[in-house]
Amino acid sequence: MAGEIAGRGKRLMLVHGSNPERIGWLADELRRSCQLTTFTCSKEPDLPLVEAAVALARDQGVDAVVAIGGGSVIDLGKAVAGLAGSTGSVLDYLEVVGLGKPIEADPLPFIALPTTSGTGAEATRNAVIDVPEKKRKVSLRDRRMLPELVIVDPALTDDCPRSVTLSSGLDAITQLIEPYLSVKANAFTDGLVDRALPDALTAIRVLAEREDARARDAMAWASLSSGMALANAGLGAVHGFAGVIGGATGAPHGEICASLLAASLHVNREAAIAASMSLERIDEIQAMLARAFNDQSGNDGFAKLGRWITANGVRGITELGVPRSRFETMAEASRVSSSMRGNMVELSNSQLVDILERSA
Repeated sequence: MAGEIAGRGKRLMLVHGSNPERIGWLADELRRSCQLTTFTCSKEPDLPLVEAAVALARDQGVDAVVAIGGGSVIDLGKAVAGLAGSTGSVLDYLEVVGLGKPIEADPLPFIALPTTSGTGAEATRNAVIDVPEKKRKVSLRDRRMLPELVIVDPALTDDCPRSVTLSSGLDAITQLIEPYLSVKANAFTDGLVDRALPDALTAIRVLAEREDARARDAMAWASLSSGMALANAGLGAVHGFAGVIGGATGAPHGEICASLLAASLHVNREAAIAASMSLERIDEIQAMLARAFNDQSGNDGFAKLGRWITANGVRGITELGVPRSRFETMAEASRVSSSMRGNMVELSNSQLVDILERSA
């Protein structure tokens, strides 16, 4: 593993999570053949953290970036690799809240080793960054930001804390469902979802109860597949909300997605009926969820999913920090998010508020 990585550069930056001891084995191996700079990512990356990491990479003359950790760590590493060779400030290149300038210099080689199964960040060309002053999460985006090397070893996710396993796993499941329902769905992404989603639904239930190597394997594949699916077919209303809510509250991304998923599916189906659209795809998802959560109460698969998510400790939107008085504002801001463009049907502001009400 270290040999594959070391071939990408001689002055590496290793981005890792809050506990450096967990990745000491990799750091020690890399130091045998490379000059190594390390950087800690202990939270979802915000603008000051990205600025500090990029400044360090530029100062050290880093020629490749390695990230080992969850989605936040991988997003930070991806941002550093994307911007280390350029000269502008981070805000110059951010969409929505910044200038949105294209990255002028080629990104550095980037290597990703995920230690959670959820975001699929190892397979996407953007990095999500929190901008606290604007209370928004936005993307740094460039087609050249895809990792040069991805090492997906499910063993790296073994014994991941239950809360992280559930929130990240439900994020991956959301990122399989939304591309399947997306207006940009295609044969390639359908194939990814068809193979990964049924096993992921079984695996997340197993991992909610106990550690299991096969379930970890299934979730690692689901996460990677979800990243490829969303990169090629887009997302939907859940992720349209997630950036806005996450930026405003600081709540964990995976938990936000989990709290919104069942209600989003309900409202999307109702909106599709009102628009006289085909229900074939969303009814396939509903039937799959009904089978996977058949021991839960509820009249349909969406309700059963929602019951299971709540029973496993996922907080509602109000508990995550969004008061009902802000539902209208959140809905308006979410309507213009890039993820919302993939939603299976155009939702009105009142329908988006309905999702929040049902997720409260």
